Amino acid sequence: MRESKRKKLVDKGWRVGDAKEFLGLSEQEDAFIDLRLRLADGLKARRQSRGVTQSQLAHSLRSSQSRVAKMEAGDPTVSLDLLVKSLLALGTSNRELAKIIAKR
Repeated sequence: MRESKRKKLVDKGWRVGDAKEFLGLSEQEDAFIDLRLRLADGLKARRQSRGVTQSQLAHSLRSSQSRVAKMEAGDPTVSLDLLVKSLLALGTSNRELAKIIAKR
């Protein structure tokens, strides 16, 4: 958010913060959510760059298209194992996986 907009909101009595602050997340919870979202974004980007549909990826994982959509959306019901397994199924190397995890 632009600093000028932030200042206007604060001047009008609004509290401005981030999701971590709003939800009262610990450092570990915030890091876990951030990791999940980076993996989800990486999965969607890799799938699209390889020209694979959600249905095709689901078939290779013996899963459903709706489950792949949940993976890409960062749904909390999707395990980190499944996100990593899906990235590997798309041919993601360990180095590429490390880059996805290390993004900020």
